[in-house]
This record gives sequence, structure tokens and C-alpha cells, in this order.
Amino acid sequence: MSRALGRGFACALAAFLAAAPVACAAPAPAAVPAAAQPEDLKNLLDYLRRKNSTGFIVIQNGKVLINQAWPGPESDPVFAAFTYGPSADGALLEDVASQQKSFVAVLVAIAIDKGLLDIEAPVSTYLGQGWSKASAEQEAKIRVIDVLTMSSGLDEKFAYVAPPNTVFFYNTPVYAITKRIITAAAKQPLETITHDWLTAPAGMKDTAWRKRPAALASVGNDTGLVTTPRDVAMFGLMVLNGGVADNGTRVVSKAQLDALFTRSTTNPSYGRLWWLNGGAYTVRAQAARSEGQLIPAAPADLVGALGLFDRRLYVVPSRKLIVVRTGAATNDPDFDQQLWLRLMKVIG
Repeated sequence: MSRALGRGFACALAAFLAAAPVACAAPAPAAVPAAAQPEDLKNLLDYLRRKNSTGFIVIQNGKVLINQAWPGPESDPVFAAFTYGPSADGALLEDVASQQKSFVAVLVAIAIDKGLLDIEAPVSTYLGQGWSKASAEQEAKIRVIDVLTMSSGLDEKFAYVAPPNTVFFYNTPVYAITKRIITAAAKQPLETITHDWLTAPAGMKDTAWRKRPAALASVGNDTGLVTTPRDVAMFGLMVLNGGVADNGTRVVSKAQLDALFTRSTTNPSYGRLWWLNGGAYTVRAQAARSEGQLIPAAPADLVGALGLFDRRLYVVPSRKLIVVRTGAATNDPDFDQQLWLRLMKVIG
């Protein structure tokens, strides 16, 4: 995407989400494709509304095609624990759960760009010995890259169960040490490097880390990334543009960004804290292996930041497409497939 088109998108997106009118010079138009049938769009949005969505944004070719918001379920205490009221623009601030992993992956890539981090090095290089319950010899063989690909060989209690890089196990407590690794490498707080390296350059004005309530912190990851659909879209746009923010700022090198989407040896549907479509088989979080790609109805080159409650960021380079969904639990185990079956009818 050109910078001029990017600036047009930013203004169009701001106009969609700002509480006050925004003056835009030659804004990018915001409309679904002319070939889309009204009933297909209605079917998509009705499905999202029924499935407890609070926000849904679709951006393609630099144009905001869909920007929709709904109120959250008032009677859901679990959802309420993941929300933090409205932003200044009126959008709901939500802890995006495990979507944070993909944001942290970009911070890792930036740390590599800065020469601060070697992902082939043992984790103990940054955290010292004794960070796990493995023996000293076993622990010394667990590299940073093994944590990023969910193949550390540790269980959720940090006990050794398999050699690293041999088994995929979606392990949130072990993932959480990635934040400690980055801060140790950078010698700065996580909040500082997130702001200075990522959110400020990318134009993400409502994204920050927050301490989670005790009930949520008990899963082994005590800080949540709180953000809005707009900011997630800006993050997605930066990824789509090969590491360049909408304002033209280079956030991360294309080489290190692309490396995040290298299929891991233990799960072809997972890279470095990103989910990847198009793999021969899929090992989902807390699920057994299944043949075929992650989302059959979606383009094969889709990469995704996926979180609890079906909080989603999909980036599809071949379609120049970004899709954001926020909200409460959909209670649909086939949500990704059902969403893409409907979405593909709208975007063609």
C-alpha cells in the first residue's frame, strides 16, 4: 500500500471510529464491493451480532468496507472481567486475551532488529538458571525459539515432559516468560518498549498492558493487553504492509516480520506466536491433531492473532485484507469457519 493510500485509510478509519467529525482530504471510500448481495452482508452481520460480537472491522485495499459495533452482553461476568469501559472515541476497551501473544511476537522481532535478542540462545541466557522445573541440563537446551513456537517441552507447571522442538503444546504460562525475556534483553519495562517500539510508531493510541484481576491472572499470565478494534486494525495494517505503519514509519523489518510466519516443525499451523492457515494439518490449542488447514473456508495465506472469546485479527496478504472481531464468547466451536463462509460471500 502506498503512503498516500495509507494516509487515506487512516483518515477514513478515524472518521469511522472518532466520537467527533474528522476532516479528511480525499478519504478512501467505505463500502462493501458492488458485487456483494445485501442479503449476504446482512447474514454476516446478523451472525456476528448473534454471536456476542462487540466490534467488527473489515479493511481491503486500503478501504474500510465494514465497521460495526454492538453492545456487549450485560449479564456475562466473565466478559465483564475482560473489559475496561469506553475509550475516548467511545470504543470498548477489551483485554484481547491470547491475541497478545502475536503482539509480543512483533516485539521479539523488533528486539532482534535492534540486536538485543538471539532466539537461538537458551532461555537461561536472559532469565538465568532455574526458571523452570527441568534439570539444569534439560533447561539449558530450551531455546527462546522453542518458547515462541509452543514447543518448549514443558507442561503448564514448567515441568519437563519432552525434549524441546519435538511436541507442540499450547502453553500460556510458559509463553508468558517471553515478556520477561524481552524486558531482560532490552533492560526496560514491558510498558515502555511496547509504547516506544510498537504502539506509538503504529498509531495505536488506546493500547496498553494492564494487571489482570486475580481470577484471570491464575492462568499463569498476569498482564493483559487492553485495546480497541481500531488499534487492532492499525496493528494488522502494519503487518499487512510488511512492517510499515500507516504513517510510513518502519516498525519492524520485513525479514523479521516474515520470520514470525515460518511454519514450526511441530505444528504447520503455527509460527512464532501466530496462527497460520494453509498447513497440511492443525494442532489447535488444547485439542488433538486434525488433518487440513486451520480455516478451510479462508484463503491459505491467512495469518491470525487469535484469542479467547474468539477475539480475532486475520491478515490475508493475497487479498490485501484485514479482519478484526472483538466481543464475548461466541459459543460456536466452528466460529472461524462459519465466519469465513459468510465473509467470502461478501468480499468475493
